[in-house]
Formats: sequence, structure tokens, C-alpha cells
Amino acid sequence: MSIRDMRQWLKDAEGLGEVKVVKGADWETEIGAITELAQHRENGPAVLFDEIKGYPPGHRLLVNSLGSLRRTALTLGLDTNVTSPMQLVKAWRAYSKKIMPIPAKTVDTAPVMENVDEGAKVDILKFPTPKWHEHDGGRYIGTGSVDITRDPEEGWVNLGCYRVMIHDEKTVGFYISPGKHGRIQREKWFASGKPMKVAVSIGHDPLVFLAGSIEVPYGVSEYDWLGGVLGQPFEILESPVTGLPLPANAEIILEGTAHPDKKHDEGPFGEWTGYYASDMRAEPTIAVERVLYRSNPIMLGSPPGKPPSELTAYRSVMRSALIWDEMEKIAVPDIQAVWCHPAGGTRLLTIVSIKQRYAGHARQAGLAAMSCRAGAYLGRYVIVVDEDIDPTNTWDVLWALTTRSDPANDIDIIRRMWSGPLDPIIPPEERGFNSRALIDATRPFEWRDRFPAVAVSRKEVLEAAQKKWGHILFG
Repeated sequence: MSIRDMRQWLKDAEGLGEVKVVKGADWETEIGAITELAQHRENGPAVLFDEIKGYPPGHRLLVNSLGSLRRTALTLGLDTNVTSPMQLVKAWRAYSKKIMPIPAKTVDTAPVMENVDEGAKVDILKFPTPKWHEHDGGRYIGTGSVDITRDPEEGWVNLGCYRVMIHDEKTVGFYISPGKHGRIQREKWFASGKPMKVAVSIGHDPLVFLAGSIEVPYGVSEYDWLGGVLGQPFEILESPVTGLPLPANAEIILEGTAHPDKKHDEGPFGEWTGYYASDMRAEPTIAVERVLYRSNPIMLGSPPGKPPSELTAYRSVMRSALIWDEMEKIAVPDIQAVWCHPAGGTRLLTIVSIKQRYAGHARQAGLAAMSCRAGAYLGRYVIVVDEDIDPTNTWDVLWALTTRSDPANDIDIIRRMWSGPLDPIIPPEERGFNSRALIDATRPFEWRDRFPAVAVSRKEVLEAAQKKWGHILFG
């Protein structure tokens, strides 16, 4: 897999016939709505906005880059002839097992240095940032972005996808959920009374955004993970302003400083749960000191919202694979499939299919899925099903839930789990913890051999009937 920038990615995605160009849209009232239309369609197109109202032609914005199975496969360097979500989950799991982190490579120059604004020249309003949702508290320049920070004690560099709101031409706010790696690093800096240097990459190969939005292990830099995916070092620039490594393939980079005592009201913002779950409140800000950008730059946008969305399209695949891997690492046997359902924003509903081997196996699998790193944050329901159930088939899952689970015996509640301010069902003053339901929708282990047989034809019989008569029934 070769090193790409966003422009090469666009050419490759256009080659799949999955990019639409929209010219003349209004940043305030239309771009967000058009993005929703693209995101809410299964395998909807990537959309490239140009000639945005009030901005010069060539200042572009790409959305829904990872909103289809084929574009997600393209981004990960996998076969784009993918036909089902579980096929992609399995392909990524097989590929990811071969990944070994590769340290980044420093280069002296890159196209992102074509334009450098410092001091009085800094004006982030020159970029066509939309108002993504009708009731948002402002314009969010960081949705498909990554925040780049360094741990003050351990020295490793983190790339995290945390929302970034414009306050004025030289100031942005950045909200980070509790427990996220960037939040831990920020808290370390601020606890020592020191400011934190931050860089925000606003446009880049969507693989960079993907890396910043999934659960890369603590202490491992996403730059090294990217190198492992690419099979060669990811290229970076060493910044003389922040001392941070910057993605050399970026389109736009903001650099600045966050101070412990400088906060500004941030939000509200429509989030991945589909709600304005966190209201306006004071959050840290970044005083932007330098902006690097290519001529005719392309921003990357990925606004969250009510599922389905771009977020659920690719994160369902990535998080399902991660949870599956982490469950196997703690020796949960005979996992057949894991699926983080898009309806729960890929976090609130996880379905695990197992081949039962012993009493308690289903409970073990469910507890592992909800407590491993990839499944721990802001979960809600874990449903464990038998091997004959396809976790990606909602009818299958609901059928198992309603016929193989007895509420009094098969639902366990686990309390005081890791939640956060975005949890819509928890009262604002109580956010931080939530409860989880583990639903065992498998045949009862001790009498599974006597459980009623399924009333359906064998697979071979159905396939033969489809081959012989399908053209009459469905042709």
C-alpha cells in the first residue's frame, strides 16, 4: 500500500465511481443537510463541495469519505470488491493481525508548506467551515480532523479525533470526552500548571482520520500504526512552533497553545448518539499561532449525528474487528462473529455470536465484549447469540432475542460502567457512569440439545430452489 494524500485518495475513489461534486452550496444552511442525505443512504457517495458560497473556487470540502464499504476497503488497502459488512470485518481482522507499528519518517518539506500564515496573518475563517446541524452552537472546523498532542511524562504522540469549534479567526475550542488518550494528556499538562501545544490537521488522507477515531492501544502513536498499515514509514514534519510531528500529507494544519486557565463556552453540537446530549459549557481553547495549508486546500468533514451516518458505516467494521480481537486475546473461545450495530452508534449495541462450549460461555463472552478497551466506553447492550445467528441481520438477532432469552433468567445488569457527557439517557448531573445489560439470547446450555428445532429449510435446499425458480419469483 503506497503513501497517499487526500488528492490521490480522491482519484482512487473517483475510479470506483463513488464521488459526487456539488458546486455552489451554502456553508450555513445547505452543506450540513446535503451531508446528512449522503450519510443516511446505505453506501452513499462521498461528496466534494466546491465553489462554496462566499469562498473562492478551489477551497473545497470532502464529506462522507468512509461512508461505503468499498471506500472503507480502499482506505485500508483491502479488496474493494466487498459485498457485506461481515466480509469486510473478517478481511480487516486478517490484515490487521500482520500489522507491526513502524516509526514515522521525518521529511524536510511537503506541499502543506506552500502557504504559511503566522501571527497577524492567521485567519481560520478563510476556510469554508460549515454549520453542520441546525442547532449547533457554531461552526465546527474539526470533525474529520485529528488533534496532535504529546504526553508530558511519557513522550509519546497521540492523534485523536475530537471536535473543534471556531470561536474567532485565531481561536478554536476542543472538547475531548473523559478517558480518551488526548484528554488524559491534556489533564497531565494542566495539572502541572503548564500549557499544552496542540496541532490540528484539518484535511488529509481519510486513513489518518480513521486512525485518530479508533482505539489504537495506549502508548502507541497513531503515526506508527499508520506506518504499519501502509507497510512503510508515515511521513511527518517536525514543527519549530509546537515541537510536534505534523502529517506531511495534510491539506491544512492549525498549530497553537492551550492554556489551563483559558476556556470559552463550547457547544452544543449534534453528536454520534443522535442528540444534543451535552449542552454549552466552558471548554479549553487553542490560541492558533500558525496555519499551514496547500494552495486550493481540501478540508475533510465527518460530522456525527443520528445513525446511520458515516461514523457508523466505517466504525461498525473497525470496532467489531477490534472487540473480536480483544476478546480472543483474553481467551474467549469459538467466537463466530462480532457486530457493533450502527443503530447504537457502534457503541450502544454489540452482538456477539459464539459456538457454546461450556456452561457460562455466553456470559463470559458478553462481559468480555462490554469491558475490553474497544467496547468499554459508553456501551449499553450486549446480546450474545448462537452460531446460527448472523449478528449483522437485525431480523435474526431480534428473533433470537425474543425466542431464546427469558427476561428473568437471561438479562444481567452491570452498574457503574464507563460513560460520559454524551450519554443522552443519564441525567446531566450523574453523567460519567452508566449501566449495561448483558442479554444471553443463546439456547440454554444445559438443555440446548432439547431446544425446539428451527423451522427452516436446509441451506442447500434453499440455494437449489433459488437457482431453479428464483428468476420467476424475483426476476
